[in-house]
Amino acid sequence: MSKTYQAILWNVRISPRKVRLVADAVRGLPVSDAIDMLRVMNKRSAPVMKKLIESAVANAKDRSTVDVDQLVVKETFVNQGITMHRWLPRAQGRATPIKKRSSHITVRVAEK
Repeated sequence: MSKTYQAILWNVRISPRKVRLVADAVRGLPVSDAIDMLRVMNKRSAPVMKKLIESAVANAKDRSTVDVDQLVVKETFVNQGITMHRWLPRAQGRATPIKKRSSHITVRVAEK
């Protein structure tokens, strides 16, 4: 069984639902293909995910002698972080709640 290396990013101010779209797109891809895909993807969370994958690869290089060309994005998952509650004033003295959501992103890479 191959060893996995991970990188975690907490409290990213992007909704988990939006980050999961990008996380699902790169899951299972080789690291080089995933980084190339994220470089051209037109989503706000793509640069964040790209940097997180690069961090997981750097962790793999730092912790052992691993062939970077053989690394695959084994797991990506996104959990909900803290939610900031704000209020928007509306007509006739009412207010509407606004939920500003955040995400916890985890990326694990492993050799093929």
